Amino acid sequence: MYDILIIGAGPAGLTSALYALRANKKVLILEQKNYGGQIINAEKIENYPGILEISGFDFATNLYNQVKKLGVTIKYETVEKITEEKIVQTNQNSYKAKAIIIATGTEAKKLNLVNENKWIGKGISYCATCDGAFFKDKIVAVNGGGNTAVEDAIYLSDIAKKVYLIHRRDKFRAEDKYVSQLKKKKNIELILNATISSLNGNNQLEKITIKKNDNQEETIQIDGLFIAIGQNPQNDRFKNVVELNEKGYIKSQDGVHTKTKGIYVAGDTREKILRQLTTAISDGSLAATIAINEMKEKDEKK
Repeated sequence: MYDILIIGAGPAGLTSALYALRANKKVLILEQKNYGGQIINAEKIENYPGILEISGFDFATNLYNQVKKLGVTIKYETVEKITEEKIVQTNQNSYKAKAIIIATGTEAKKLNLVNENKWIGKGISYCATCDGAFFKDKIVAVNGGGNTAVEDAIYLSDIAKKVYLIHRRDKFRAEDKYVSQLKKKKNIELILNATISSLNGNNQLEKITIKKNDNQEETIQIDGLFIAIGQNPQNDRFKNVVELNEKGYIKSQDGVHTKTKGIYVAGDTREKILRQLTTAISDGSLAATIAINEMKEKDEKK
């Protein structure tokens, strides 16, 4: 029996663990892949209060080591289901907890085109900072129009020979700061009002077909494609104990409580206005604190 079981070892989950451990609670973190979540892929973090600049990897590792030093138990298993009795079933075991915090974050959206899954790691990537170095002096494309896509294009422009930035609209959703930097890069070519309609090659990605809003098509020879079109929550497995909105994010009136008593939510996986590192940290600390306080109130009533 654990006091608090946390699903996800991203910033929200690790912060929840930090607060719970400092309150002397027995804590288990279940993580499907690696610690750090999406932030571990960020080349630089410059908007976190009090830190001038730090890499996403260093930030995540520091937080992970901070939690490990306090004696947390972390198991790398895939959570398949949560019961109303707060039993968490994974692909390997079942665990019981007094309180559960869901902090599973999101996963990268895919184009859902033929050969996309086949060529992941063979020309297709969802992380420029992870895989950009493999494309030194080569020709690459980035698909997307938000902060991640624009930052990826800027980052890759210092590595690759040429970068195409493909966006389905005529304006970017990215912050003006990044768009200004983008326009100063001479080796970045913008392809606006266009989508990728097909992926082509033999044993790996070699070219992509671009379909513009006027239905004209163009084929571009590239060595790599970085897809940055957004994120998807993976919450269907929890829908028996939480309420989901139309996009699959967990609903919560106050940002912490779900519809099931003793099951809380934190981070990007919940319905919220802003998905940033600062809000994930805030969510994690709040979810753990409220869970601890409500456990204490329950014990006092016994």
